[in-house]
Amino acid sequence: MIYEKETIKFDTFLDKIKAELHSILNYWETNTIDVKFGGFIGEIDANEVKNEFADKGSVLNARILWSFSAAYTVTKNPNHLAIAERAFEYIHSYFYDKESGGIFWSVNYEGLPKDTKNQIYALAFTIYGLSEYYKISHKQEALQLAITLYNSIEKHSYDEKNEGYFEAFTRNWQPVEDLRLSAKDANEKKTMNTHLHIVEAYANLYQVWPDLELKDKIKKLLYVISIYFIDKNSWHLKLFFDENWIEKPDVISYGHDIEAAWLLQWCAEVIDDKQLIEKYQKYAVAIAKVTKEGIDEDGGLWYEFDSKDNILIPEKHWWPQSELWIGMINAWQLTKDEEYLKITEKNFEFVQKYILDKQNGEWIWGINQDYSKIEKDKAGFWKCPYHNSRACLELLKRLK
Repeated sequence: MIYEKETIKFDTFLDKIKAELHSILNYWETNTIDVKFGGFIGEIDANEVKNEFADKGSVLNARILWSFSAAYTVTKNPNHLAIAERAFEYIHSYFYDKESGGIFWSVNYEGLPKDTKNQIYALAFTIYGLSEYYKISHKQEALQLAITLYNSIEKHSYDEKNEGYFEAFTRNWQPVEDLRLSAKDANEKKTMNTHLHIVEAYANLYQVWPDLELKDKIKKLLYVISIYFIDKNSWHLKLFFDENWIEKPDVISYGHDIEAAWLLQWCAEVIDDKQLIEKYQKYAVAIAKVTKEGIDEDGGLWYEFDSKDNILIPEKHWWPQSELWIGMINAWQLTKDEEYLKITEKNFEFVQKYILDKQNGEWIWGINQDYSKIEKDKAGFWKCPYHNSRACLELLKRLK
């Protein structure tokens, strides 16, 4: 097992992780460059069919920017740097709305604005990517754009009355009727998902721009998340609230639970707040423990559980598996309980057997309960290289 750190098998596991990282990056480098219209192709379907006329999403492009920037620090591969530069230039030229100081949710295949709403989630991910790119490029243009987007979030999205951040606005920062990230989400003004990724983005920005006000904002976000989004009884996350922090109960999202477990601890560590670090280390272990509820006998992590109707959503999506790796390794680092390492190893084997596309590369969207393939995008608005490449990078860093 991989917990036997001095054994050859442990080294072999790390070699597999490194190989998987390169395989993921190679897929995106080889298949997604849009040589005809610029940037990256907006969609590749489950059967590897490219739609060169598909709309292009800001979140996907921001995640490509982050993934190749972060990978370059490890691989030193000039092609990875070139991909990061391409992503930055496309975001700066086509997704950044110079008039409003926001980010278009989508552009068409030619780069013309399509959905012009300011979804704060998209601004946050763009900050996350820009900050990572600045670490490897030292381009002031990238840092300044990240700071501009940070200021836009604080000016328009921050709730001065009740704290927290509102979800979405029109292009001109007016209220918008449909606040949702996707059709499956509740149409509420404050969400766990957006708050998680705002604090993630702010922490990454703080690493390259240690502004005292930004640090204070990160601290406030971590306190708000602790108060409202983390259920201290179940240790699952609460997902949706109105502007007055009245919850709209929804599903248990196992992937978001375990992602938050390690990511919020990392944010506290970035600002070096000892009280928050201690708090979020305890949370990380507690959340990792309850996430085990969602692990199937085959080692795979189920997608969601509908607690209202007591129904399991019988799917295993690609990205929760990635977050499980990091969250469980983090729990092992905190507790030295080898069970968490065993969970990671078994899930890695599950991914290799059922989620990895051995013929074409990268990971499929996921599988159904009967192990049939979920016929959804290989690349698209939500299918990206960020979760799984980050999992590889984190494990290489934590287990070396």
